[in-house]
Amino acid sequence: MSVGSGSGGLSGPDSRVETISRLAQWRIDTFGPCSYRRSDPFKLAIWNWYLSVEKSRSIYVRLFPEPGRLAKEQPPIVRFVLRVTWTGPPRRSCVSPVMEYLIRSSDDFMWQVDVMSHGRFTIDVEFLDLRIANNNATESSSSIWPNEGMVQNIARKSTLGCLSRMLTESIHADVTINTTDGVLKAHKAILTACSPVFESMFVHDLKEKESSTININDMSLESCSALLGFIYGTIKQDQFWKHRLSLLAAANKYGISDIKDCCEESLLADINSSNVLERLHVAWLYQLERLKKGCLTYLFVFGKIYDVRDEIHSFFHHADRELMLEMFQEVLSVWKPI
Repeated sequence: MSVGSGSGGLSGPDSRVETISRLAQWRIDTFGPCSYRRSDPFKLAIWNWYLSVEKSRSIYVRLFPEPGRLAKEQPPIVRFVLRVTWTGPPRRSCVSPVMEYLIRSSDDFMWQVDVMSHGRFTIDVEFLDLRIANNNATESSSSIWPNEGMVQNIARKSTLGCLSRMLTESIHADVTINTTDGVLKAHKAILTACSPVFESMFVHDLKEKESSTININDMSLESCSALLGFIYGTIKQDQFWKHRLSLLAAANKYGISDIKDCCEESLLADINSSNVLERLHVAWLYQLERLKKGCLTYLFVFGKIYDVRDEIHSFFHHADRELMLEMFQEVLSVWKPI
C-alpha cells in the first residue's frame, strides 16, 4: 500500500490519500469550520492527483491532476467511479455512475452529492481506465493499463531474439509436449535452463529423458503455448493477460520464478470487488504474500468487505482455516471503535 504525501493549499492533518492498485481513498475525520478541503497529492500512473471537497447545501467532489507541464502536455482521459461513504451509524454511501472525462485542471470535473450526513466520511476513487490525450486532446492513446512494458522487459531479459525463431519454426526441436488438446515442440536445453523441474527430467534417468516427451495433462494447447511463449520471449500482452492464472499454476509447478513474480504483479494491479476473493484464494494457494496482503488490505483497511457480503459466506465455507484466521486477525488489526 502506498501513501500519497505532500502539502499545499488548504490541506490539513487528515489530508492524506491512501492508494492500492487502482483505488484511492481519502478519509476525512472532521470537516471543521472550513467549507473547502483539498487532499495531499497522491501518485497513480504517471500523474500526481488531488481530491477536493466543498460543502454547502450539497457536497461537491473534484478530482484533478497536479497543475504543471505534465498535465498540460499529457492530459489524462480518466474513466472512474466515485463513492462517498459516511461511517455512521448508520453507514451510508452515495456512488456515482461510471464517468469518463478529459481532466487538465480542477475546473474540468465536479460531482455533486446531494445526500448529506454528519461525522467522518470517506471518498473513494476507483480508476477503471487511464489514457493520455494526444494531438491537443483530439485523439487518445491506448490504455496505459495493463503495463505492457513489465511483461516485455522481463521476457527480453530472459531470452534472445533467436529463440523466437527456434520455437515458431521448431528449429532442431528435440522434445515433444503433449497437452490436453494438442502437441507442441520445444528444446530440452531451453526448458532445462528455465526450470529446475524440467532440468531434473532430462538430467536423471526418467521417462521424459528416454522418450523425449513431456505430458502436461493440466494445460490446454493454447495456455501451454503461452507458457512456451514466455520462456522463449515471444509472448504477447493479451496472451499473457488471458492465460495468467494457468501460467501461475505452471510456474508454481515447474519452479519458474520469473513467470510467478510477473503473474503476481499483474494480479495485484487490477484488484476490484468482483475478483478480490478469488485473488485471495489464488494468493493462499500459491503462497503469494504480496497479493495476499493486497487483497486483505483492499477488503479490510479500505473497507471493501461491505461490497462482497453476498459472496463472503460461500468463501468462508470453502476457505482454509489458516486463511480464515489471517482474515480475522486483519479485522482485529484495523478495527477501531467509533
